[in-house]
Order: sequence, then structure tokens, then C-alpha cells
Amino acid sequence: MTDSMMVSSDFTADERLEIERMKMHRQDLLDEIKKLNMDIDAIMSEISDFQSTEENKVAERGKQFSSGKKKFNMDPKKGMNYLVENGLLESSPQPIAEFLYKEDGLNKTAIGDFLGEREELHLQTLKAFVDLHQFSDLNLVQALRQFLWSFRLPGEAQKIDRMMEAFAKRYCDCNADVFQSTDTCYILSFAIIMLNTSLHNPNVKDKTPLERFVSMNRGINNGGDLPVELLTKLYDSIRNEPFKIPEDDGNDLTHTFFNPNREGWLFKLGGRVKTWKRRWFILTDNCLYYFEFTIDKEPKGIIPLENLCVRQTVYSRKPFCLELYNPKSHGQKIKACKTETDGRVVEGKHQSYMMCASTADERDSWIESIRASITKDPFYDLVSVRKKKVINQVPQD
Repeated sequence: MTDSMMVSSDFTADERLEIERMKMHRQDLLDEIKKLNMDIDAIMSEISDFQSTEENKVAERGKQFSSGKKKFNMDPKKGMNYLVENGLLESSPQPIAEFLYKEDGLNKTAIGDFLGEREELHLQTLKAFVDLHQFSDLNLVQALRQFLWSFRLPGEAQKIDRMMEAFAKRYCDCNADVFQSTDTCYILSFAIIMLNTSLHNPNVKDKTPLERFVSMNRGINNGGDLPVELLTKLYDSIRNEPFKIPEDDGNDLTHTFFNPNREGWLFKLGGRVKTWKRRWFILTDNCLYYFEFTIDKEPKGIIPLENLCVRQTVYSRKPFCLELYNPKSHGQKIKACKTETDGRVVEGKHQSYMMCASTADERDSWIESIRASITKDPFYDLVSVRKKKVINQVPQD
């Protein structure tokens, strides 16, 4: 008799039945654990898929947001509409103001243009934008330094008036005991801005002395005079350090792309290495610019369109092609510039430029737009000097 049989014979029938029941229960538990493990694996797989989907959504949203910022820099209203329509920004003053105040990479001239408009949304956004500035316990020059660095004042007098009025009200709300009215703050703010120009613009020969600055601001505090000590402190602050005003972005290439004649994706055939690469093209100011990405601030290449022609053409395995060529200089390189991978700006390598659209209609539309841009108009000579300057200033292609 084996040991197991002996051990088994030591149990009563009820005990043996209980042991069998425990074995079955154990097997049921093992089966349940196995099923739970399978369920966990399925759930983890779903979570992984969900995370991947969400990451893709976040990445796509990031691309859209970057594109929206670029569009805003080119055309503030169109860019803002793009951000709102794609659910990237709420169409109400506070979130728009926070976007303008906090977001990196925004063109400060574009911010000023948007804030200066007189439509109700813009007026409310201006108020919310100014309210984001904390001017408490700052003297007027310190507050102006902060304010005038957050955007660039537009050139129109009515826009400047609205913006400086909003500034004066905010400053007085933050510093209730400094001036008797917002009018005082408003007038003195302009006096300080003019003083900054007088003291630090090399073209101004007649530099305003302290005595004149004090004299010109007499009676502006509701008929009374401001303390000489206050005016002296403000004068010395400007004399010792001029305002840091954001550069006028008008000379930035971004300004060139305001209201383009046409923009969109095309495939471009390389000049030296004959490979097709997808590029974002912008047609404006009698030039064709192309970029690697829509968010790039500088173009990969610039093609001046003077003396060029455009036509539909056929290329093997590539439908819907168009070609830029010089009808009078066949075989010679087209005068254009591009950027090498090491950042050097060099002359283009193309004897003609071959591009490929996604549809026949798109190709025909590009051809029509390019032909319209090539056509000379009376203002061509006026803009040609500026265009050459822009081309010569391009640091990247």
C-alpha cells in the first residue's frame, strides 16, 4: 500500500469529500485569476491605445496651435479666427487677453494691432489685457516700461488714444493716491513718452531739460501742480535709461507675408538632387517663398518672379505639375536664394522650378495666381528696392 493511499485512508469520507471540494475551489480560483489577468491585459491594452490616441490628439493640437500663432503674426484677425474656430482658444476677452499677454512667439506689432481695433470684443480684450499688468507701487515710468514692452503701439492716433486711456485707468486703479484723475495720468504718460524721444533720439537736437519738463506739466493735476520731486524722479529715470520699445516688426519677413496672394502645400523638385520634397509655398509681393513647415519664420527659399513664366508641364509618375522658367535665358540658373543645411545662404541651383500640386484644379489655380503676380503694375519699381533688401537680409533659407 502506498503512502498516499495510507494517508488517504486516514481521512473519513466526509473529510475526503471536503478535500475534493477544496481542490475544486482552488481550481476555480486559479481559473478566475487567469480570467482576471486576461481582463487586466485587455484593459491595459485599451489604456495604451487611449493614451496613444490622446498623445496624437495633443500633438495634432500642438501643431494647430503653432499654426494659429503663425497665422496671428501674419494677420491678427484671421489668426485669432483660426484659433477660435479650431477650438484652441475661447472667443471671449479674458482667455484672448491671457493668450496675448502670456504666449511666447507672438509678434508684438500684431498684438498691438489686435488690441487697437474698436470692435467690442477688441475693446473688452484690451481692458482685460491691461488688467493683467500689476502696476501697484510702481512709479509711472516703471509702469510704462512694463506696459510698452508687452506689445508695440500701433501708428494710428485713435488706437493709441484708446490704449493709453486704458493704461491710465489701470494705473490709477492700482495707485489710487498718486493722481487726482486718470486725465492727469494720461497727459503725463504722453509727456514721458515724448521726453524719452527728446532725450534719446539722436535726430532731436533740442534736448528737453528738467526745468522745461516740469514747466510743461504744470496744472495737469486737476488744475494743480504735481510735486516737483515726483517729476524729477520720473525725469531722471528716463534720462538714465530709455524705454525698451519692441522693434517694429515691419522689416521682419513675417510682414512680407501679410495677406498673401496664395499659400499652400506643393511638392518641389530639388535643383541638384532630384528628389521631391513637400514645402509650404507663399506667393506675395512678386515673389514665391517656400518653407519646410508652416510655423517656420524664415523661408527655405525665395524665388523672385521677374522675367519668369509659368506653365503646366508633365513629369513621369508625378501628375498635376507646373514649371517656373525663364523664357529668355534657357539653360541658365534662375536668380533665387536658398539656405543650405549648415545655414549658409547661397544662390539657387535651379534652371527651372518644378512643382507638383495634389489636383488639377489646384495646379491651375496656382498657375493663374503666379501669372497674375508676374504681371507688371505701376508700383513695381517702387517695391523692387524693398524686395531686394528683404532678399539680402534673409539669414536663413
